[in-house]
Amino acid sequence: MGKSIIKETIEWILCFVIAVVLALIVRYYIGTPTEVRMSSMFPTLHEGERLWLSRLGRTTKKLPNRGDIVTFEAPSKTWVSKEEIDLTNPVATYENEPQGFWNKFAYYVLETSKTSYIKRVIGLPGDYVEIKDGAVYINGEKLQEDYLQSGVVTDMHQDATHEGNFTGFTVPENCVFCLGDNRTGSRDCRSFGCIPLEKIEGKVLFRFWPLNKFGKV
Repeated sequence: MGKSIIKETIEWILCFVIAVVLALIVRYYIGTPTEVRMSSMFPTLHEGERLWLSRLGRTTKKLPNRGDIVTFEAPSKTWVSKEEIDLTNPVATYENEPQGFWNKFAYYVLETSKTSYIKRVIGLPGDYVEIKDGAVYINGEKLQEDYLQSGVVTDMHQDATHEGNFTGFTVPENCVFCLGDNRTGSRDCRSFGCIPLEKIEGKVLFRFWPLNKFGKV
């Protein structure tokens, strides 16, 4: 009787461990839900909405498309002065990497105490990006952004990285330039530089909450 109980307990524990491991694998490599916590993507996304992220790009290393909405790890410094940025290689700074196995596991896999941003991909590697006359220009052509709220203009932030003398730059290899749709209320690549592909956590596939907005974003 006692051996039977012990055996059954061990089987339950093994089933639980396997289920947890499979859930973590799905969450990290395949897909995971997330919640919109800020208004930086308004009017496309609203606070409190829930989205499903595809993590497949993380495993396939596939470059996102222009216009994709992605989440990425927030840089360690979200504002960089003009004096600190190198326009020949304007990449966001990532420091303060977690140390030790458990801290790395909790940070990268469980994603606890980790801040993520959700933005739209605007510039791809090799693109020449300019922000002028209230609009974004890619390789000399004005980018059509029908997803923006009517009347919204794109300018550099008052505290932005290149404010005052921003004339354009080339997106470095293995990086993307991202902006929030709420251009006047978004801390994005205008303030901290381009995002390395390795820091992209997922691509938004669809919205599943609220139910009356269910569908592809």
